[in-house]
Amino acid sequence: MSTVTLLSFAAAMFILAASPGPGVFATVARALASGFSHAAVLILGIVTGDLVFLLLAVYGLSTMAAALGSFFVVVKYGGGLYLIWLGISLWRSPAKTHQTGAAAELTCLQNYFSGLSITLANPKVILFYLGFLPGFVNLEQIGSIDVLLISIIVFCVLGSVLLGYAWTATMAGQLFASERTVGTINRSAGSVMIAAGCAVMFRD
Repeated sequence: MSTVTLLSFAAAMFILAASPGPGVFATVARALASGFSHAAVLILGIVTGDLVFLLLAVYGLSTMAAALGSFFVVVKYGGGLYLIWLGISLWRSPAKTHQTGAAAELTCLQNYFSGLSITLANPKVILFYLGFLPGFVNLEQIGSIDVLLISIIVFCVLGSVLLGYAWTATMAGQLFASERTVGTINRSAGSVMIAAGCAVMFRD
């Protein structure tokens, strides 16, 4: 993978990771209820789950690409359309603020597995990677180094974004109090998803 491709992938991951979702809301809730350190352990579990789905998507897609050859174009266009649909859904979704309440204290292990379960219980994550990766990676030629670099990017970018949410929520406590802010994030993330879907479908 070229440096430009890696940077493009990292930039897209950054914007998409900032989109409000179960992981973001859980992170904010844990940070508000128990502080930054508890939220950081929860985030480690969330990121671990993402890496599991990422690897399943990478090796599953690369196997399909090698086995199906030209028929893989069906997966390519299906993934692109799925990303466009997600983007349109985000654009049209109401800007709901997240209300947090009291939360019971959890141990580090409980926080970690809570974060892991948040991702693993959401099959949309692997569907996202199935649609997203072909826009950046030639899955018929992907190597171990490419997989390692992609995994590092996902780990660093997703972890950094969620830690940013946790820190902001810990310090301010009002991150999701503004519907205007949530609406802006939704529209920005939706635009990126639509662009990514188009890139997937029209990439050679």
